[in-house]
Formats: sequence, C-alpha cells, structure tokens
Amino acid sequence: MMKSLEDQVVQEELGYQDDEESFFQDIDLLQKHGINVADIKKLKSVGICTIKGIQMTTRRALCNVKGLSEAKVDKIKEAANKLIEPGFLTASEYSEKRRLVFHITTGSQEFDKLLGGGIESMAITEAFGEFRTGKTQLSHTLCVLFWNGVLLFSEHSLYKEKSLTLINTSRPDRLRDIADRFNLDHDAVLDNVLYARAYTSEHQMELLDYVAAKFHEEAGIFKLLIIDSIMALFRVDFSGRGELAERQQKLAQMLSRLQKISEEYNVAVFVTNQMTADPGATMTFQADPKKPIGGHILAHASTTRISLRKGRGELRIAKIYDSPEMPENEATFAITAGGIGDAKE
Repeated sequence: MMKSLEDQVVQEELGYQDDEESFFQDIDLLQKHGINVADIKKLKSVGICTIKGIQMTTRRALCNVKGLSEAKVDKIKEAANKLIEPGFLTASEYSEKRRLVFHITTGSQEFDKLLGGGIESMAITEAFGEFRTGKTQLSHTLCVLFWNGVLLFSEHSLYKEKSLTLINTSRPDRLRDIADRFNLDHDAVLDNVLYARAYTSEHQMELLDYVAAKFHEEAGIFKLLIIDSIMALFRVDFSGRGELAERQQKLAQMLSRLQKISEEYNVAVFVTNQMTADPGATMTFQADPKKPIGGHILAHASTTRISLRKGRGELRIAKIYDSPEMPENEATFAITAGGIGDAKE
C-alpha cells in the first residue's frame, strides 16, 4: 500500500516540479541588474526572498529595512519590474496560472465535496467555531493527509512535501493515531511536520519572516501553513475598545502577509478562529448570538470561511459561511480516533 502511494506521488511530482521551478524567481537574480549582495541579504533578513516578494512589498516598508535608503529601494523596485512585467493578464492567461492550484483533503469525502475538493492553495481558508467543534482535529488531520497523494498538513506545521504549523495545541501523539488510520510510518510523518509556538502576536508576525525564508530555502517542498489560532494572541495582547484600532491594523498586516506567502510560494494557508458572544443579537432576535472574532478585517481577508458546530456525539457540521465559488451548503463529518472522517449512517 505504501509503495503504491509513494509511486503515485513521485509520478505526480515529475510534472509538478517543472511548474514549481518556473514559479519561483530567486531574489539573487537582482545581482544581474546592479543590486549588490549586501542589500539582497538585508531583504532576505526580513523574509523577502523572491522577485515577486519585492513587488508585494511597499516602498515605505522597504525603506524601513535597516540599511536601505530611498534611492536603493527605487533601484531595487526598478530591477524587479524588469524581471517581472507588472502588466495585465487576459482571463485565459490567468486561468492557466490557476492550474497550479491544488487541494488538500480533509479526510472526509463529504467535507471535501463541500469545499470543492479540499483546502485550496494560493488562498486563506478559515475555520471558526466554539470549543470542541473539531478545529484542531482538522488541523492535525491535514498535517498527515498530504502523504496520501494529496497535500496534508497541520496547525502551525511544515511538510516535505511538508507542512508548517503555528499551533498552540499541537499533539504529536495525535499525528501518530491519524497516521495509523492511513497506514503511514510514524517517524516519516512527524519528521515532515515543522512546529513553532508563538507567545505573542508580535512573535507570531516575526515567525512569518522565518516561514518565508524556509519556503524559499526549500522551494516547492512546503505545501501547507496552519495557524491555530489566528486570533488567540491578539485577544491577549490587545484589550478594550481603546486598543481595538491598533489590534485590527496589526491583524490586517499579518493577514496580508499570509495572503502574499500563499500566492508567492503556492501553499495552502489554513487558519482557525474563535467565537464571541454578540450582546446585541438578542435585540435583533438572531437564532445564534455567537459570531467569529476578528471583525471585517478577517472576514475580507479570508478566501473561504467555514463555520463548524457540534452535532450529536462525535458528529460535527461544517457550513460554507463565505466562498468566492462554492454555494452556501452544509456537510456532516465525524471526529474519530484516526482524525476527521465521514459520518456513519
């Protein structure tokens, strides 16, 4: 069983790696256009490792990099534009680029069907719900499933094909249980998941620089980035309405960085989110007085939003809350000893 899966992955990667090689343009190419090595190292130190990464960064942000003057930044921007034309694409040309998008299975066929195939790359997928609705279990299952010929990753982890996870509730033993379900080697699975624990929202943002550098260092290897949970540290670091504006600004910067990383390196970004009680809901007679935290900033940044709620026993219900292409619908799945699976009739 393992041999056939490995053969399948190898065959699929032969054509896929050719696409990945052309997908990345190393920032070292700037040397051919008069940018010195010292300035390139300064850019790499803040997680800007590709030509596309320069285009995704504002001049003001580049000027904040220690040692880069406005004149140097203008020269770097000019060189980057020579390597990548900033012009428009036809819908047909963009459709061809979108062929590189892949989906990571959730472990449940019904859940995958709801999402149009699974968790999508080059996008941010958000799953929110109360405690015990399966957010972390879904993260762990994703970490393992890439080995099944489809990309699999977990919360704050990296795979080889690897997943990179920033998880506050990661449990290696849980990965072993899920690996047993798919007849996968424990050591191989655990070695292909990278884990980092963030202690503050600032630390979490700093880790994204490391993530970008790691994705560049092993180009085409990492396929999934999971953050569990995206808002937990912001809730602790910023309190009250007086700090709300600053919190939302910092959150917007982090989400913008995540979106750029997902498009720059063609990885799937999966984030979990928490809920809060809406005190005004009783006045409008809403059936459910709870809502996801993060406000409009998080709502607009997420490509696909999934609402999770409890069912009977181990059953959970996933609902498309917002998606650019999938209709509003629901799917029932189960939390099993082997991770996320289909609900039994």
